[in-house]
Amino acid sequence: MILEAAPLQVRPGHEPAFEAAFGQAQRIIASMPGYRSHELQRCLERPGEYLLLVRWDTLEAHTVGFRGSPQYQDWKRLLHHFYEPFPVVSHYEAVARGEAC
Repeated sequence: MILEAAPLQVRPGHEPAFEAAFGQAQRIIASMPGYRSHELQRCLERPGEYLLLVRWDTLEAHTVGFRGSPQYQDWKRLLHHFYEPFPVVSHYEAVARGEAC
């Protein structure tokens, strides 16, 4: 499994509209082959800062499958105009894992 991490900085004052648009956009990403799950977190200390975490079967499911799909154009149309600056996305694979006792 691959974890995509995208720190998102939303333009000031556009947070409610971004969250509403994400509500629509999440159906797009969830329908993609190789998608496992996602979560959008809002930062408590810094207004307008979010963290999008998406779990994929493989790196290519995101970089080739999703980004190369026609559905990605809808995702871009719904969300990309909210970001300032545009996010740098990183991909991670698990090295260690822990759970509470």
